[in-house]
Amino acid sequence: MSHVTDVLAFLCVVLGAAALGSGAWILLVLRGKLEPHERNQCVMLMLVGMRAQEPKFDPARDADKDIRAAVAGAKAAHKRLILDVGGEWCGWCHALDKFYATHDELRAYRDKHFVWLKVNFSPENTNQAVLSRYPTINGYPHLFVLESDGTLLHSQDTSPLEEGPAYNLDRMMEFLVKWTDRRPV
Repeated sequence: MSHVTDVLAFLCVVLGAAALGSGAWILLVLRGKLEPHERNQCVMLMLVGMRAQEPKFDPARDADKDIRAAVAGAKAAHKRLILDVGGEWCGWCHALDKFYATHDELRAYRDKHFVWLKVNFSPENTNQAVLSRYPTINGYPHLFVLESDGTLLHSQDTSPLEEGPAYNLDRMMEFLVKWTDRRPV
């Protein structure tokens, strides 16, 4: 690849993680500077960047309805459910998303054994009615592990899972393994 292509590859991943539309804009601006195969590479890199994104915390969502649907999905899939409570304002929530996005084996294990659902907590929507059913949350993000029928099994403060500016891979995997449903299907 040329130097221009190397720089564009980096930009495509970054912009792809932000939004495909932004990446498409840079492609239009530099259309004349890229060969067709380089444009295709850039589009693929943008899609890789987008794949790394976790769903966002959305104050407009109906948390009660989402939890009921997730419980139904967990029951059908013979998985437990983890409620990830936080908000777009929360730096550690973004760190957790990035941690799972950059640890494929951890994310694969999580997705194989759990239904993961984000529940928003923000000034726009505290989800008081829903979150009042669970133990008090002292910091964010906070994880609630539910049985496939919706019964609370565990309330997890994420600070013991932290290490430096991110999370500790071994402790995060231990948490998931500990709460994996081992009952025969």
